[in-house]
Amino acid sequence: MKATVLRNITIACTATFACLVFAQDVKSGEAIVSSGSESQLWRLFLESADIFTGLLLIGSVTGVTMIVMSLLEVRESAFLPQGLAGRCLDLAKNGRMDALNEAVRGNESFLGKVIRASADRMHMDRTAMREAAELVASEESARWFRRIDLLNSIGNLGPLIGLAGTVWGMILAFTSLGEHGGQAGPADLSLGISKALFHTLLGLCLAIPCLLSYSMLRNRIDRLCTRATVAASEVIEQIPSNIAR
Repeated sequence: MKATVLRNITIACTATFACLVFAQDVKSGEAIVSSGSESQLWRLFLESADIFTGLLLIGSVTGVTMIVMSLLEVRESAFLPQGLAGRCLDLAKNGRMDALNEAVRGNESFLGKVIRASADRMHMDRTAMREAAELVASEESARWFRRIDLLNSIGNLGPLIGLAGTVWGMILAFTSLGEHGGQAGPADLSLGISKALFHTLLGLCLAIPCLLSYSMLRNRIDRLCTRATVAASEVIEQIPSNIAR
């Protein structure tokens, strides 16, 4: 719960900061362009600044924040704490159920929650213990996958926003051509088209790292969830069932 609140606060702060930076860049864009000290790509970025550029910039900052926070959160200790599986397995084999309950009590790792759910049903049969463990494992897996879903959404929306900006820029370019009676020179057309295509470039630069990170994090979560589930099943099979309370 605390991690979710912290993540939401961080995303909101970074998005607000991105808006402020973008607004400042747009406001001072003409002065910066006239100085001639920046590169052509930077000038093109400032000249192409509009609502689509702002959305892509906010998406970029949010995506980077999500990537960093996910890399910090998706770690092995959150799924399979070192030594916990072996300790619980030894306790279950030796029939020390009180010590086993104490070992997983308050442990919020994937493994700890699954074993705790099964151990709480020791008074039931083996099938009920397995079903309880499977339910908690499914819930935990879904919860971890939901934490990185925003990266997938940003990665898929980035190119679409960039394409929308490109279409809008092309409309403006050809509208300008019509206002000049079709007499606009190649330089004018190339500038307008380059501004339009710059949105597509920004959209791709946003999508590629987000989708790549999402794929890597998803594979890592899947691998860790599988390892934790296998370790938990080994412990659960050693826990005696139908124990009277």
